[in-house]
Amino acid sequence: MAISLLFLTSTTILSISFLTLLFLFLRPSKSSNLPPGPPCFPLLGNLLQLALSRKQLIHYIPDLIPLYGPIFTLRFGSQTHIFITNPELAHEALIQKSQLFASRPAETPIRNIFSCNKFTVNSAFYGLDWRTLRRNMVSNILSPTRLKTFDSLRQTAINRFIDHIRAESASDSEISVLRNTRFAVFHILISMCFGLNLHDEEINKIDILMKKVLVTASPQMDDFLPLIKPLFAKKRAEAIKVRKEQIDAIVPLINKRRGILENPAAHPDATNFSYLDSLLDLQVRNSAPPTDAELVTLCSEFLNGGTDTTATAIEWGIAELIDKPSIQSRIYEEIAAVVGKDARIINENDTEGMVYLQAFVKELLRKHPPAYFTLTHAAVEDGKLGGYDVPKDANLEIYLPAIAQDPRLWKDAGEFEPERFLRGGESAEMTGVKEIKMIPFGAGRRVCPGMGMGMMHITLLLARMVQEFEWRNPAEKKLDFGSKFLFTVVMERPLRAIALPRK
Repeated sequence: MAISLLFLTSTTILSISFLTLLFLFLRPSKSSNLPPGPPCFPLLGNLLQLALSRKQLIHYIPDLIPLYGPIFTLRFGSQTHIFITNPELAHEALIQKSQLFASRPAETPIRNIFSCNKFTVNSAFYGLDWRTLRRNMVSNILSPTRLKTFDSLRQTAINRFIDHIRAESASDSEISVLRNTRFAVFHILISMCFGLNLHDEEINKIDILMKKVLVTASPQMDDFLPLIKPLFAKKRAEAIKVRKEQIDAIVPLINKRRGILENPAAHPDATNFSYLDSLLDLQVRNSAPPTDAELVTLCSEFLNGGTDTTATAIEWGIAELIDKPSIQSRIYEEIAAVVGKDARIINENDTEGMVYLQAFVKELLRKHPPAYFTLTHAAVEDGKLGGYDVPKDANLEIYLPAIAQDPRLWKDAGEFEPERFLRGGESAEMTGVKEIKMIPFGAGRRVCPGMGMGMMHITLLLARMVQEFEWRNPAEKKLDFGSKFLFTVVMERPLRAIALPRK
C-alpha cells in the first residue's frame, strides 16, 4: 500500500490529469446496473477502505452486509468483485444459472506461471479443457470405488501420524495440531498422486516447497494495479525461480513412476495405480498428452487442493472437542461401540455408519468452513443476478459464513451443536442442488471434485485421533476461537493441545 501511495505523488500536474481521466474511465457507466457498494477512490477503488479497516477481507465483508444488502460490489484497483451473501442468490448463481457462472476469472501473471496458463481443474475457463481434466480426476482418482483402493495406503500414513503424536506427546506436553495433521494429509495425497513409498524427510521437503509455491502465487498489489507492475519485477523473477524449484523437485517423481509402470515387478512397494498414471497419456490440448511442466502443475493442484483445507478443518474440530468434552466423550463411546471389545483400529467403513461422528463433521464444516469463499466464479458472458448486471470480466464471490450461519435457516446458528443433524433435527444437503444452506465445497458445475475424499479424510482422521488420544487444553483459560486467513481460515492462535494416550 505504501508503494501505491508513493506512486500517486509522482508529479502534481500529471497526477491530477491522469487520475481525473482514470476516474472517469473506471466509474460505472450510466447504463450499468451493478450491485450497490461503497464509493470508489480513483485508481485504488475500495482498496483504501479495506486497508483503513485494518481487517482481513473475511472479517470486513460482514460490516458491509447491513449497509448494502445481500449482494454488493467492491472494486479492488482495476478488478470488479461482486459479493453474494445469502442462500437465495447463491442458489440462483450456482444452480439455476450454473452454466452462465461456470467460468473462472483471468489468471494473474504470476499464477499463470504455476498454472501453465490455467491448465488445472480449478482454474480452467469453462470449456473443453476443464471438462476433460475434471472428468479424468473424478473418474480415475476421486470416485468412491477408486478411493477405497487406497485404504491400506491411508492406514499406513495415519499410523505414522499417530506414532508422531505419541512420540511428541512423550517428549513435549503440547502438540501442534495443524502442523502434524497437515503432514499426515500431505503424506496420504502424495502417495495417491505418485504411488510411491517416500520417507518422511522426502515428504517434508516437498511439502515445504508446495507451501512456498502457495506463498509465491498469492495476490500481489500489482495484480490489482497493473500500472505499478514494473515495481514488482523482482516478484516475477522470484516466481520463475520457485517454479524451477517446483519442476526440479516433481519431475524426478514423475520419472520414477514412469519407471515403475515399465517394470512393475521391480517395485513391489509401489501402488498399482496413482493419479499420475491417468495423466501421462491424457489427450487434452491439441490432442497431445501433457508436457512435464503441465504434469507438475496438475499433480501440484492435487496436492495443494486437499491438504490445507482438510488439516484446517481438523484443527477446528479438535478445538471444539477440547472446548466441549461431552462431545469428545460421546464420539469416543460411539467408536468403542463400533470397533468392539478387541479395540481394533477404526477404518473408513466403520465411520460411514457412525451417526454422531457424521453429525459432528457436518456441524464442523457449517460452523468452521476451511474457506470463507468458494473459488471465484466468473460469467461466460454478461449476465444478470438478483436483478443486477454482472459483467463477463467481474469476479463473483460467494461468502459462506453468512449462509451457513443465517438465522433464517438455522436454529441457534452461532452455536456449535452436532445434535442439530440427528434424526428429526435439521438437515443440509451439501451439494446445494435443492436448496443452499451450507456449501463448504461449493455447488453447481464447479463444485469441488474432492468433496467425497475431503469428507472421508476429515472423518477418518478425527476418529483415529479420538480413538487413540484424549485431547485437552494445556491452558486454564478457554480456547480463543478467533480466525485469520492463511491460505485457508485457520485459528488466529494455532492450536496446541495435550494428547493423552488412551492405551
